[in-house]
Amino acid sequence: MSAPGSTVSGVPHLDVDPFDMNFFADPYPTHELLRETGPVVYLDKWKLYGVARYAEVHAVLNDPATFCSSRGVGLSDFKKETPWRPQSLILEADPPEHTRTRAVLSKVLSPTVMKGLRERFAAAADQRVDALLEKRSFDAIADLAEAYPLSIFPDALGLKPEGRENLIPYASLVFNAFGPPNELRKEAIARSAPHQAYVTAQCQRDNLTPGGIGACIHAHVDDGAITATEAPLLVRSLLSAGLDTTVNGIGAAVYCLARFPDQWQRLRSDLTLARNAFEEAVRFESPVQTFFRTTTREVDLSGATIGEGEKVLMFLAAANRDPRRWDKPDSYDITRRTSGHVGYGSGIHMCVGQLVARLEGETMLSALARRVASIEITGEPKRRFNNTLRGLDSLPVTISPA
Repeated sequence: MSAPGSTVSGVPHLDVDPFDMNFFADPYPTHELLRETGPVVYLDKWKLYGVARYAEVHAVLNDPATFCSSRGVGLSDFKKETPWRPQSLILEADPPEHTRTRAVLSKVLSPTVMKGLRERFAAAADQRVDALLEKRSFDAIADLAEAYPLSIFPDALGLKPEGRENLIPYASLVFNAFGPPNELRKEAIARSAPHQAYVTAQCQRDNLTPGGIGACIHAHVDDGAITATEAPLLVRSLLSAGLDTTVNGIGAAVYCLARFPDQWQRLRSDLTLARNAFEEAVRFESPVQTFFRTTTREVDLSGATIGEGEKVLMFLAAANRDPRRWDKPDSYDITRRTSGHVGYGSGIHMCVGQLVARLEGETMLSALARRVASIEITGEPKRRFNNTLRGLDSLPVTISPA
């Protein structure tokens, strides 16, 4: 294995494993090492290229013709191995196929649709905060970050009430599967059969409530925009994208506001900052840490030559704290101009569920800021390890009413 800093074709090699438990526990020193070593690095452990600076991550995300998604956005190269489940028509597809299916999801999750959901989401957020104020002490992950999206999103999608306990394990499995064949990935896939069976069944037209987002996707089969085979796979995309990332995003926001009481007071004094407080938490904590692309040709990226068929790992979280792009990147500031962060990706594959996530994040933070005077961490936060996501498994807090 090459020593750190030695180069082949001008690319420095690093002996770091971004899928190791120690890395997950505290990724920030390694993120800095990755950024400072060079614009492009080579990670010997998994034989792949890495980009951790904002400029290069943004460039890769915005050049889908050169850095494709159809060969898998995880470490597996679908040209060389069979995907563990049928490919996503959104995440693991390139134009023109991606353009067509993406258009359907953009319609069913349009700003107009979100406007129609806002009242329902806000009422559910108020109800959740009422219940938490009665308890005073609770786990901000299970009782808030998970409970709130689970109380509204599956209904909006049109899922039956039974079996919803499969949703979070399923989403967690999908994001673990993007990683290398480590213990996390092996265990997740080994345990996956019941979650996969549940999700496959729920995505069928007959199982979705009329008028829900899922039924609206299937309705596009009738107008010829998508096929009957594609519709369930598009509903499936929303089940993995619309839940886990939102849970981790809300968890991150509460964790930030509890750790930075000055920002919490700032939010309480100006509720219009709720959306930005959520957005800044997504930048600061980056619930989605990494994604892969595969090169379709030899390419020069910031002076590094990368051959065809190479995996390139984008460190979204490192880009979101790159001092070349952000002023005081390691501070959580709810008045920061967050536009341009890559917490939801960027370009044509930008997170399709981002409007849902933002609506849920904003309504929940707004409800909390209106009714809660203080949030105090009262126990040791526990991390939930995942090959792609960064989030907490548990965050014991105590709140006091405003």
